[in-house]
Amino acid sequence: MPQKHEILVRPVITEKFSAESDSPKFVFEVHRGANKHEVSREISRRFKVEVAKVNIVVHKGKFKAQLTKQGRFEGMTQDWKKAIVTLKKGHKIDFFSGTEL
Repeated sequence: MPQKHEILVRPVITEKFSAESDSPKFVFEVHRGANKHEVSREISRRFKVEVAKVNIVVHKGKFKAQLTKQGRFEGMTQDWKKAIVTLKKGHKIDFFSGTEL
């Protein structure tokens, strides 16, 4: 089980998220061992909002091959987990107000 300060890694801010900024959905990269209940509890504690629903998506790492002067390097990118958090009506998280995560 991850520690409390390790559950939320970073917010994921993309064009799709920015286009839907009026909706109460927010996306976070989370610890690979975290579950929905831990994510919900941490979001509520850290941002002082009420969470309606949490969906978890696991992204598998991609295969990468690169040619270098020393030869060919092959490897995988890391697997990562993201949480799509839906807040209750009237609640909002403002990432750009200057407050830290």
